[in-house]
Amino acid sequence: MASDLTVNNVEVVYHDIVQVLRGVSLTVRAGSITSLLGTNGAGKTTTLRAISGLLKPENGKIREGTVTFEGRTLSGMTGTDVVKSGVVQVPEGRRVFKHLSIEENLRAGAILGRGNWQADLERIYTYFPKLRDLRHKQAGYTSGGEQQMIAIGRALMAHPKVLLLDEPSLGLAPLLVQEIFENVRHINRAEGLGVLVVEQNANIALRNSDYGYVMEGGRIVMEGRSAELASNPDVKEFYLGVTEHGSRKSFREVKSYKRRKRWM
Repeated sequence: MASDLTVNNVEVVYHDIVQVLRGVSLTVRAGSITSLLGTNGAGKTTTLRAISGLLKPENGKIREGTVTFEGRTLSGMTGTDVVKSGVVQVPEGRRVFKHLSIEENLRAGAILGRGNWQADLERIYTYFPKLRDLRHKQAGYTSGGEQQMIAIGRALMAHPKVLLLDEPSLGLAPLLVQEIFENVRHINRAEGLGVLVVEQNANIALRNSDYGYVMEGGRIVMEGRSAELASNPDVKEFYLGVTEHGSRKSFREVKSYKRRKRWM
């Protein structure tokens, strides 16, 4: 569909030497949540950078393949132009403006001038009521969970059609992780956004997404509906740490399993 975000056979290199992505293809359906799973170094963040136009600052580039959205080719666009096209990334580590208030952080997301920023603030506060109560507080003095809410809210101020989330659970307590994903699910349903979420926490990602991809060594090695992936023996054993009999594997056993995964 024209409104889907499509990554087609993309190869990415850094410094014209180091190849990180090797023919990656995936689709983010309009109005659905898609998860991209993988261990550290699998190429997940590079995939997001390839979509959002943020490779160049890291001395990276798309050598082959295309990224398209609504009939337009995003490959080669600047990050600003990608945001204007309706695709907005929430970076790993939240990266709020620490010396600005929460409300000032949110208003920074309205820089494109779409809509009425006062009305948009009210919209964000509806999704994250806690931010309304703290709106005059400096963002640097808020908790990790609150900063993640700020980062997502700031992205929503730009009226995205597709939201890219890079490790939203990173450094957060389990209860906060669940709250963040519940908020993402609610926003997805309320606004009809396509969402691509990059996660190492496969359990929470698969519970809260519709479709998923598994990435290893810069390649997509498995894909399917999230419920199907969650019940797949390989995914359960390596990413969820659960054997076919329901017991949990030790770290040493999981490392050994990595060497014998059927897709490697």
